[in-house]
Amino acid sequence: MTNLDDSQLADFSRDGFCIARQMFGADEIDLLRRAALEDRSLDQQAIGRTDGEGGSIRLKVWDQPADGVYGLCSGCRRLVDSMELLLGGEVYHYHSKMILKDPRTGGAFAWHQDYGYWYHNAVLYPLLASVAIAIDPATRANGCMQVLSGSHHMDRIDHVDIGQQRGADPERVEMAIQRHELVYCELEPGDALFFHCNLLHRSDQNHSDDPRWSMVCCYNAARNDRYKDAPHSSYTPLEKVDDGAIREFGTRIAS
Repeated sequence: MTNLDDSQLADFSRDGFCIARQMFGADEIDLLRRAALEDRSLDQQAIGRTDGEGGSIRLKVWDQPADGVYGLCSGCRRLVDSMELLLGGEVYHYHSKMILKDPRTGGAFAWHQDYGYWYHNAVLYPLLASVAIAIDPATRANGCMQVLSGSHHMDRIDHVDIGQQRGADPERVEMAIQRHELVYCELEPGDALFFHCNLLHRSDQNHSDDPRWSMVCCYNAARNDRYKDAPHSSYTPLEKVDDGAIREFGTRIAS
């Protein structure tokens, strides 16, 4: 898979998101899935947060690029080069997270903007974006991400407590739902969903028998480095790795 093309860049500018189908090959995703399943720290260190709907979300967050396949994914050229096209210049790894929506128990995410949180982390401008890499199929049944297309043009919205989460002001969200198309972002393993930090998005609980695990890599523009100490990473030059590095890593493990 190469960088995002002109039509995907136009989608992102207009809609606040774009999808790159099969950005990662089946063998790369199998390696990522195996690493996640064997990573005991995901179970031991995953944070659980109630969703205000009777469910609970589990996720693990790390600020510095991780070792092994996690770091290779967040640093691979096809991903980082695409982010630099979207954000108009050099980017650095802001943080990554693994979202664990297990069968029948995975909770919902309330409507929110990522910059609704990150605004308080001493970054002046909404020059951040994320990419969600599907490890499992993401469907409406197992709680795929929903977005309000074009809602990033609303700029930042105030956020309030919803369960143990912070969600966007419900009154504003209700008006946004009336004016913006609701899109269910269904993905196959290896698909990548790029989305702007001001895009309103949410996901439902997983009521299915299928897991929905995904890895989300978040990037900040280098020129938008935080101006004081705050959560998540400050600017550190991001060392890109060749696109073949994930497969090479898998070959070394297999041998």
